[in-house]
Amino acid sequence: MSRCLSLFRNLAMILLVTVAVPMAFASGPYQLGSSNTVSADPNITRPSTTPCVVQLFSGASFYDFNVENYTYTPPADCPGPWAKVILESDISLNAGIQYDRTANYWLGPVNIYFGTTAEPSPNLGPSWHIENDLTEYSSIFYTAQSGVASIGNTLCCGLTSTIFASASLEFYPLEPGQTPPVSANQVYALSAGPSGGTVGLNNSSSTLSGTFTLPTNIVNAYLDVYAQSQSDDEFWYTCVPNDVASELQSCGNTGFRETEITIDGQPAGVAPVFPWIFTGGIDPYLWFPIPGIQTLNFVPYRVNLTPFAGLLSNGQQHTVSLSVYNADSYFSATASLLVYLDANSSNVTGGVTQDTLSSPNPVISENLNVQPTYIQGTVDVSSKRSFIITGYANTSKGKVTTSVVQSVNFFNNQYFDITNTTYTQDITLGSFVISTTTTSGGGAGRTVESQMFNFPATVNLYQFVASNGDTDLTTTAEQDYTATTLTTRGGFVTYASAEVNTGRHQDTIDFVTFLNSNQSSSQQYNYWDSTGAAYSCDLAAAANVLTYFSKGCAQ
Repeated sequence: MSRCLSLFRNLAMILLVTVAVPMAFASGPYQLGSSNTVSADPNITRPSTTPCVVQLFSGASFYDFNVENYTYTPPADCPGPWAKVILESDISLNAGIQYDRTANYWLGPVNIYFGTTAEPSPNLGPSWHIENDLTEYSSIFYTAQSGVASIGNTLCCGLTSTIFASASLEFYPLEPGQTPPVSANQVYALSAGPSGGTVGLNNSSSTLSGTFTLPTNIVNAYLDVYAQSQSDDEFWYTCVPNDVASELQSCGNTGFRETEITIDGQPAGVAPVFPWIFTGGIDPYLWFPIPGIQTLNFVPYRVNLTPFAGLLSNGQQHTVSLSVYNADSYFSATASLLVYLDANSSNVTGGVTQDTLSSPNPVISENLNVQPTYIQGTVDVSSKRSFIITGYANTSKGKVTTSVVQSVNFFNNQYFDITNTTYTQDITLGSFVISTTTTSGGGAGRTVESQMFNFPATVNLYQFVASNGDTDLTTTAEQDYTATTLTTRGGFVTYASAEVNTGRHQDTIDFVTFLNSNQSSSQQYNYWDSTGAAYSCDLAAAANVLTYFSKGCAQ
């Protein structure tokens, strides 16, 4: 039988043309009985001061792969430093026919928003709201400069829905006597050019690089990484080794992808690839009205490059690069390098004393029973490694040593059962990072920051072809994003946080009638930290409409 997964992206438009869903209401973000796009994600917590609002663009329309150029001017009434800087954006489509699209906003070459859009239907023009906390990027907002919003969209070839977007920046002044929050002194973009833009990484050897002459007094450095799967790599977690890709009717290069970071060619860090599923992915009805985790607003993965602070401060040019291991046409990538400077010294020296990070060496296991009338068995891939990177910097407070110890574990286990009338593919993916950063010296107590990231996912696909040619696909998809932090200084806890974001989706689609059935979905978002901040929101949907939201959800 023919596998449908490669056709899902092509079928998405047809599915949404032929099936009507209930009208959305504009009375609020959570409307029971509505199919309008909703998310359990929180809004950014605001300070009590009154912000200055700078409109970047308003009512921009995207219809012919056009971009929206805008000019940013710093707010004269809120000169900074700021207690918080927040990007707000509202995005919508008119009812009609359209695919999901990738969205990027740039200020100069720096990315300030990366996500994808919801899909409409003939009876639903979805709208949604996104927010980003850009306080750590404050340094880019002191200078007037141009910006670009890009949402690649077209009305060609039967597509009818225009995408509309507005965006603004909110600048919150400090309270009287308030100490400014820590933010990067400089932000350097790894992007396509002076006006931003992502770079396509087509294979393992493709790189996104930036070469910089950096300040000579760096004490901390971080890289915020985005690597979005596109085209043949969109469903990378469904892929298998090349030697069995044809018989399993699947993409190749295995079901393992990982972002590798280097400085001047030296391994510097690892960023796991989150298995984002877009609203046109697999079966569009899975995502009505609740999209997948982070689908509308990606969260970058932050790589700690502080062990390289002394090296980066030596006054020479340095090249920061990233690549995606096993990329197979392609990943859309950008990154931002954030550096923090020594206010009391113009010259920091130092170097890297230990770096055990090497290239991944995934283990592949195939156990397939291939017969003329069926194929059954498993295909697994795993990658397990641990490394330590240590460096020192001679600062105005003395010698500071930073050691990053990480364990990066990944597995993707797939079960196949293929006959002339059925196609089963059950995927269980695990991506787990434990990171401990120890900082000592500089006259301060020993600081230990422990972080844990966990990105498990399961995708189960069952396709059945009846004797009359009717084809049904039943899908269940589960995604989790878990991040915890515990910081101690001198053995005492100074900060702790926990974020858990889960999504559960299921649906059955009939590819002859293009009707769906047994659809349900849910999202739960919970956050807590030791400052007293807390947030909890639960959403549930059935038959393509919202059926429940908890009282704690952001309004």
